[in-house]
Parts: sequence; structure tokens; C-alpha cells
Amino acid sequence: MKTVALAFTGASGLPYGLRLLECLLAADVRVWLVYSQAAQLVAKQELDMVLPVQPREAQRLFAERYRAKEEQLAVFGVQDWNAPLASGSNPPDAYVICPCSMGTLAKVAAGMADDLIARAADVVLKECRKLVLVPRETPLSAIHLENMLRLSRAGAVILPPAPGFYRHPESVADLVDFVVGRILDQIGVPHTLVRPWGAAD
Repeated sequence: MKTVALAFTGASGLPYGLRLLECLLAADVRVWLVYSQAAQLVAKQELDMVLPVQPREAQRLFAERYRAKEEQLAVFGVQDWNAPLASGSNPPDAYVICPCSMGTLAKVAAGMADDLIARAADVVLKECRKLVLVPRETPLSAIHLENMLRLSRAGAVILPPAPGFYRHPESVADLVDFVVGRILDQIGVPHTLVRPWGAAD
């Protein structure tokens, strides 16, 4: 079973992260989830959703919500250094930070592995696994752009949540699915969210 680590941080755009989690579980991918305290604030503000403080409660919540199979989903605290994604001896096949705050992006670019979210990115980069960052900020300063360039040169994929309109989206959900589909493409998880360009109707 493919293993994908997923992190939610304090940037706007949590609907992308939740939809990605749902699609990964539906695709029979094992998911290791971690989220920051700032992500909890974003969840409340954007979705009026309470992300549990305790990982076990969060694991139960998301497993029931998305009908995860037994042992398919594990949720870890942001300071859980015993989590498998904290070590290069047990890295995930891919890691997605979605949404990714500029603070998190800066920490990863600087190698400041002071919490599980940043440490997992450090591990994935050094083990040459796929790292996808979904930064949500506008406009972008020179510091933001330089950090993105540094990470791109280190092997990370910078995937801003910029939906396309050529498929004539009819809802916010369509816009979210466009971005999530592009993320799934990057980590090699099949989906039917968006038809490939040039595919027959």
C-alpha cells in the first residue's frame, strides 16, 4: 500500500487539504496526517470545523467521516518525534503540505526541523522522496519567491492552488477538485477528478 504523509498548516485553503485526504483514503492509500495549531484556527474560520487537539480523536473523526479502512489512517501530534515520518528509516512514499503557510515553507527551505511537519519535509528531501508544497499566499514577496526557488532546486514541487477555468467549473467544489487532481497527479495516485487535457468527452 502506498503511504502518503499529509500536513495541514495555517494558510488559507483547508478545503484543499480535506478533499485531498478524502481522495487519498478513497484510493486505498495509507495516510499519515499531522496538522498545526494554526491549522485548527483556519479550520474554525473557514469551515466552522473543530479539528481535535488529541490525535486519537482526530483519527477517529476522519476515519469515520471518510470511511477509512482499519489502520489506513494515522494522525500524529505536531511534536510527536516517535512518528514514523520523523525518521529516514521509515519515510513515506510522498509528502504533501496542503495548505502550506509561508512560515512553514520558510522553515523547510532553511532546514529548520523544529516540529514534525518541518522534520518530515527534511526527511523526504534527504531520502529523495516526493515533496509537494501547496503554498497559499498573495501577493508573493521576494523572500517567498526565493524560498520557493530554493526548495524547487532541492527537489520539491511547488504547486500553488491555482485552478484552471478551461473546464468551465460550476462550483467551488469543482475548483477545489482541479487543484487536488493536480496534486494527485504529482504523487502518482489515480483519480477521476479532472479529465486529462485532450481526453475524449
